[in-house]
Amino acid sequence: MTGRRLTEFSHGAGCGCKLGPEHLAELLATLTPPTAPDLLVGTETGDDAAVWRLDADRALVATTDFFTPVVDDARTWGRIAAQNAASDVWAMGGRPLFALNIVAWPRDELPMSVLGEVLAGGAEIGAESGFAVVGGHSVDDPEPKYGLAVIGEVHPDRILTNAGLRDGDVLVLTKALGIGIATTAIKAGTVPAGLTGAAVASMTRSNGPAASAALAAGATGCTDVTGFGLLGHLSKMAAASGVDAEIDVAAVPFLDGVRALAEAGTVPGGSRRNRDWVAPRVDAGAYGEVDLLLLADAQTSGGLLFGAAPERAAEAVAALGAPAAVIGTVRTGTGRIALR
Repeated sequence: MTGRRLTEFSHGAGCGCKLGPEHLAELLATLTPPTAPDLLVGTETGDDAAVWRLDADRALVATTDFFTPVVDDARTWGRIAAQNAASDVWAMGGRPLFALNIVAWPRDELPMSVLGEVLAGGAEIGAESGFAVVGGHSVDDPEPKYGLAVIGEVHPDRILTNAGLRDGDVLVLTKALGIGIATTAIKAGTVPAGLTGAAVASMTRSNGPAASAALAAGATGCTDVTGFGLLGHLSKMAAASGVDAEIDVAAVPFLDGVRALAEAGTVPGGSRRNRDWVAPRVDAGAYGEVDLLLLADAQTSGGLLFGAAPERAAEAVAALGAPAAVIGTVRTGTGRIALR
C-alpha cells in the first residue's frame, strides 16, 4: 500500500460519520414526503428502508448505506459495510435479494487491489446471507467509502417499522453497544487487546437471525441500532409509536473495555452529537455523562432493537443467546426515555 493504515484516510469511523440527527430532521422538514398508494413505508417516521407493495403478498424493501473505513483490513471493512447495509432490510422484517456496490476511492493513493479486497468482502457477506452483490457505481474521492444499495422483499402484512411499539412491550437489544468507541480507538491506535476482535465479530454478524426471532415473537416495532446510537434510535421509535420507554441500564450489554475508553475520552463526535440531540427527551436519573455517551454511542452494523410481549421477548432472547437481552419497557406516552 502507501505505508498508511486504511483508517487514516477517514475523518471519522463508520456510521459515526453520519450527519447528526438534528441536521437530518431539519433537512427532511423542508421536503414534501412522497405519497403513492403502493408506498407502504416512506420517510415520515425515519424508518430503516422504503417499502413498495407489488401485490397482496409481496413488497420490495429498498435501502442504501455506505461509510468510511472502520478497520485497517480491507476485506473485513467490506464485510462490515455489506452487513451493515443489509441490516436495514432485516430490520423491516424483510429478506435481502440483491445489492449494488457503492464505491468512492482515492485511485492515486490506494491500489486497485485493495479495493478488490473490499469488494470481495462485500460479496462474501452476500453469499453467506443468500443475496447477490452485482455491479454498482464508483467515483474518484480522496476519502475511501464503501457500501451497498440493497433490495429485499417482505410480506405487506408482516412489515416491522419504527412506529410499531405497543403499550406493554418490553425492549430487546440483540448486540452489545460500544462499537463507535471501539472503532475510534482502532483509528487512534489505542484499542486494548481483544476489543478489535470482539468489535469485528459483532459488526460482521448478520441480523437475519435476530429478525426471525423478532417476527416469531410477534414484534411489530423494530429498528437497527446504528449511527444515532441506542438513545437516538429509541427516541425516534418511541415518538413515532406514541410511547415512553424506560431503560434498565444495568441490563444493556456493552463490549468489554469500552467503558474505560469512554472514561478516558475516546468517544466519537457522532456519539456526542447523539447525546446532545436526545438530551431534552431523556430523564437520566442517577446516571452521568459517561453512561449517556455509552448509550448514545454511534454504532456501525449494530444489533436490532424490537418490542414484544414479555414472555415472547424472553423466548426470543433465549433463542438468540448472549449478548441479546431484555433492556427495558414501553408504555403509552409522548416519546420520552427514562434511565433506571
